[in-house]
Amino acid sequence: MPTPHPPRPPYPPPGGGAGESDESLAAPLRAGSDIEASRSAALLMARHWRPVQEYAVICLAVSGPVAHMVAAAAFHQVLDRVALGETADAIRPRLLVAVRDTVANWSDEDRIAEVLPDLGKPAGGRGMRAAKPMAPENRALAERSFLGLPALAQSLLWHSEVEAEPITVPAGLLGMDTTTASAALEDAREKFREGCVRAHRDLAPSQECRYYNRLLDVPIRRGGGLLPDVQEHLAECPYCRAAAEQLGHVEGGLGVLLVEAVLGWGARRYLDSRPGRKGGEAEPLTRAARRAGGGGGRRRAAARTRILARIPVRRPPGTWSSKTLLTSVGVAGAGLLASVLAVSALSGGGDGSDAVATAGLVPGGTDPETTPDATPTSGTAGLPAAEHATRLRNAAAQLCLDINGAPKAGAGVVLAVCSTANTQQWTFESDGELRSVAGDGLCLDSHADAGVVILGTCAEDDTGRAKDVRYDLTVQGELLPHWDESLALATAGVNPGDDIVVKVRDHTSGQHWLTDAPVPSQSPGSLSVAGTGGHSARPAELTGN
Repeated sequence: MPTPHPPRPPYPPPGGGAGESDESLAAPLRAGSDIEASRSAALLMARHWRPVQEYAVICLAVSGPVAHMVAAAAFHQVLDRVALGETADAIRPRLLVAVRDTVANWSDEDRIAEVLPDLGKPAGGRGMRAAKPMAPENRALAERSFLGLPALAQSLLWHSEVEAEPITVPAGLLGMDTTTASAALEDAREKFREGCVRAHRDLAPSQECRYYNRLLDVPIRRGGGLLPDVQEHLAECPYCRAAAEQLGHVEGGLGVLLVEAVLGWGARRYLDSRPGRKGGEAEPLTRAARRAGGGGGRRRAAARTRILARIPVRRPPGTWSSKTLLTSVGVAGAGLLASVLAVSALSGGGDGSDAVATAGLVPGGTDPETTPDATPTSGTAGLPAAEHATRLRNAAAQLCLDINGAPKAGAGVVLAVCSTANTQQWTFESDGELRSVAGDGLCLDSHADAGVVILGTCAEDDTGRAKDVRYDLTVQGELLPHWDESLALATAGVNPGDDIVVKVRDHTSGQHWLTDAPVPSQSPGSLSVAGTGGHSARPAELTGN
């Protein structure tokens, strides 16, 4: 005979009693008195307030009273819907989405933004106002699959994979024993994967994509090799490449996939803020790893990673190799930018109207799209010295990065008409620092002023502040700050005097930066003299992450 109450988990979540699930706490909201409803709301808030408020800070890029207001508004919206009949299971991701949407909606209302200036941060509300949709397009399959799961499965996946909590926590939130919860979690993972595969088939833009549905799924699941015709199709089809990447994350890195699909904005920052991940904890083991005691499953997950790394990317003849194209951040990115700046520096010129080129151009301004045997110059030069400097021109505005006023710590950084002024000269160090030639010991600081980039003191060590002044470069010319590589250096507008800011990386031209082109008659490692006969060429069409 079944017991009237589920077994109490050994590790109850905060708020409520050991045997009270979120759903049981929410019941008085639907039928109880005002006193009982207030008690239920208070207990649910006690359980979920901290992560909701922390995500509000991430969305706003500032802490304080407005973050509390946003969190409270999110609870009000979600609990109102629960009172009207929605389930309270999987309430955490719904609260977080409500936070994101509240910040976006408030920022879009000029009357609200006027009285709440904290909504105006470029890395917060002001950035969200322009970033739509919030979830990236290459997470569409995962988003559709997750939203199609039952609330119980959503809760188990979210708390285990995103929050990195032990199974006892979601078991307590759901009023389950841990054995049942563990079995249900495995079933939820499988259903989520099946949903991704089904979404790939249902949303496929062509019959050919539907044909490759299982030919793509099975090898990634088993860790085997992709068939040659599948690889050829992936080289031509961005839709199926994105599907392959999402399926790869299901087998290892599911937390990253889920948080990016559901939240989008600030997803990585929220993921890194979770207490279960503090101290460098990795993603939870794959199902194969848990069954095989860790080692075998890790080898299979590594095999899947190798499969995805070999997925070809279509590129114009003579541009970067697939290995280079698939390298976007980290040491390789730093080395790439260092090489670019080493061979493409400015030492004189006129009004700054000359064309600038990216690392895809070869000496003499030859276009690699029309020169198949050309070798990119960035592979022939070493790290830049202080005299090897270049301007950085924004691809959207066609204006250069400049210092606003005297070069000193705290000075603003803005767009300006390109010129030979030394305030427009920058060098990239091997550790990722982007240094100003005009000010000794000054670097671009992307974190000191809530997303507005300013000049700051360069970091001499690897302390936490070093991430504020260091960047990685993608092959598309995006500069990603080390403190959050889901952001990119961008402009607040396209006019002279507009601020340089960091925004959520969206691959638009406003986040692409070009360097000065080398002179054709000089050797690959020599400096260019822009505006004095240097051959102009358009940027190479690089494909990156």
